[in-house]
Amino acid sequence: MATLKITQVKSRIGATANQCKNLDALGLRKINQSVSHTDSAIIKGMVERVKHLVKVEVCNE
Repeated sequence: MATLKITQVKSRIGATANQCKNLDALGLRKINQSVSHTDSAIIKGMVERVKHLVKVEVCNE
């Protein structure tokens, strides 16, 4: 099963409240912080809403 490595690359300052909630739900609190999540439709939907703030890498483990 594929794993997504999600890294916050831009600040949440100026982001909407819903975008900040998505970052919190993903577990991202600081710039350059990375988290790993399994590849699912829910995670992809959350990433889609904050795609301008994060970088996503696919890791096959």
